[in-house]
Amino acid sequence: MKNLKKLPTKQLEKFSNIFTQLGLVLVLFIVYLTLEHKTAQKQFAVVDFYPTEIVVFQSDQVIQFTREVKDIPKPKIVDVFIPDEPIEKGDNLSTQTVIINEPLNKPIKFDINKVYIAKEPKEELIETVPFINIEYAPVFKGCEGLLKEENKICFEKKMKQFVQRNFDIELAREIGLNPGKYKIQTQFIIDNQGNVVDIQIRAPHYKLKNETQQLIEKLPKFTPGKQREKSVKVKYTLPISFQVN
Repeated sequence: MKNLKKLPTKQLEKFSNIFTQLGLVLVLFIVYLTLEHKTAQKQFAVVDFYPTEIVVFQSDQVIQFTREVKDIPKPKIVDVFIPDEPIEKGDNLSTQTVIINEPLNKPIKFDINKVYIAKEPKEELIETVPFINIEYAPVFKGCEGLLKEENKICFEKKMKQFVQRNFDIELAREIGLNPGKYKIQTQFIIDNQGNVVDIQIRAPHYKLKNETQQLIEKLPKFTPGKQREKSVKVKYTLPISFQVN
């Protein structure tokens, strides 16, 4: 008979039981190590802000709970004796007169079915007086303490000096006006507070009008004029004349 060689796979079948047993032993060893492994314990500090009181009772001790009764102080009653005023004996024959004060203002009766319209209070109008008719003219700075007529003369003089010092006459030549005499009409109001308001200007050129507007706005604050001892508005007219050669 011929000797047949066995296949390698058939030879390994003899060791299958051994491999199975080794695998079971290895698995059991891993499980044992896992169960025996201990994790490190972490410690935490717990702070008790309101610690509880621990009371230890003995086994033979009888515990009874009683309700504490608070003593409420009773209010003290003070006897106050007020003596009665002496009663005077009256005369049955005398008579007593009772006077009832009547109201000074009689009540106003309103009809419910009527519609009443309240009148608005009228605002006090401040009088405007021309400069030539004013009793006490506004006071220009530097004219204080003068009489009525002297104050008017001083006012006119100070106003002319102010225009001569502050009006730019060269502007009339720069804008190319023809040679001749020109006039700028200016009118404004000095109110009851001494301020210059409501400025009105008529000029031959808009640049001259702007220059005059700036000139009037530079005027100092005045002492307001008065008519019958009452501060009023004063209307003042200021003509400005200049010559272009």
